[in-house]
Amino acid sequence: MCVALPGRVIETDGLVGKVDFRGNIVNVNMGVVDARVGDYVLVHAGCAIEVIQQDMAQEIIDLFAELETMHNES
Repeated sequence: MCVALPGRVIETDGLVGKVDFRGNIVNVNMGVVDARVGDYVLVHAGCAIEVIQQDMAQEIIDLFAELETMHNES
């Protein structure tokens, strides 16, 4: 199973960007997408694969947070 995580672009030169994942800043290959600072991107294996809307990104972030909470309670 492959999982892509949403994050917000905080810096990019078009090829490499810094993406914020809930406070974790990660260097990401941006060569496949046309993303700007402030955009949300889905990232898989260190590569941004799609630019997504903020509301969709937040929905995915919330789902992962809910799964984490459920896991920690068990």
